[in-house]
Amino acid sequence: MLFQHPRFLFVSALACSSIVFRAVAQDRVPLEAIDLGATLAQDKLAAQLASKRVIFVGESHDRYDHHLNQLEIIRRLHQLDPNLVIGVEYLEQRVQSQVDDYIAGRTTEKEFLRASEYYQSWGYDYRLYAPIFRFAQERHIPVRALNVLRTLVSEVGKAGIAGVSGEQRSNLPKEIGPVGEAYRSRLRQAFEAHGSAKPGAFDHFLDAQLVWDEGMAESAAAYLNANPERRMVILAGSGHLAFGHGIPQRLERRTHATYAIVLNGGDEIESHMADYILLGKKMELPPAGVLGVSLEEKGGECRIKAVSPGSAGVKAGLKNKDILIEIDGQAIKRIADMRLALWDKKPRDRVQVKVRRKGSFGAAAERTFEIDLEAPAKPIGTS
Repeated sequence: MLFQHPRFLFVSALACSSIVFRAVAQDRVPLEAIDLGATLAQDKLAAQLASKRVIFVGESHDRYDHHLNQLEIIRRLHQLDPNLVIGVEYLEQRVQSQVDDYIAGRTTEKEFLRASEYYQSWGYDYRLYAPIFRFAQERHIPVRALNVLRTLVSEVGKAGIAGVSGEQRSNLPKEIGPVGEAYRSRLRQAFEAHGSAKPGAFDHFLDAQLVWDEGMAESAAAYLNANPERRMVILAGSGHLAFGHGIPQRLERRTHATYAIVLNGGDEIESHMADYILLGKKMELPPAGVLGVSLEEKGGECRIKAVSPGSAGVKAGLKNKDILIEIDGQAIKRIADMRLALWDKKPRDRVQVKVRRKGSFGAAAERTFEIDLEAPAKPIGTS
């Protein structure tokens, strides 16, 4: 059974009850087949999820359709039970007060993005997540920032848990449980895909993943234990959720809460990796309005490193080595500042860009350009 959401195709299959066929001949590869006829209508899926206290919904961070699926689940669960809270991987625990201010309407979306340092700490196009945050604000649904400090994960990845400095040790989860062999094997596959010959590198990688998973589980558990009337939807990368090895089992250890795992379908689907798999058409974000320049940060300034041929920047007169000063009156010191200034702009939107340019005889002068943004020629990562 297929069912339509106005913006995307949404299909669910109950993976745990799938029909499995296994080849027994020695010269055959073991085969598993999921019965895609065992689909659920949206209301039945939501009703089943509402029987659990925690609902994990996985994502590939750059997939717009994955986030729309997450939003639809949140909508339907909220209709059934308004005592909902959303936990998210993509914000660090340290910015919880900034999240609260935005959800309560005390700050604007742009103020929230700046105060939470979203583009410095996460960096994915905020338009992927904006519908979820806006729905939460409109319905007054609390949002919990679950992630640990990225600097902590980075330090553990380099030196292991034992090598974390005294200043960072206080940020470690209070309890770090053991790693099962199945999870270790999955992590080793991910590690070897990147490759490293340094002694102890995998052990440090494993430690970093544990700190990441345990830290998010600890944060979610603290909220759930303090708010027994609340049901939580946790949005995180599928790698943190699949098979329950990452956050789910570590949260259950702390709360004994019932849970369900929902994953968006990808290239690899295995039996028992989730309670539900969502299958749908891939959707892309609408094109953003861009200047068509690549930047570099140097000496506390943001300098144009290259201007794409035929781009809006070229047409307006921007040049290599121009130093960005302002976009629409917003000071630009870092690449993140420029991304913040342009995040909600569309092709044909007009912006005012102020730069400082060195003249022929060494003297620098400020120049202001009115620029009509254009869609990127191709997804090359420029803005």
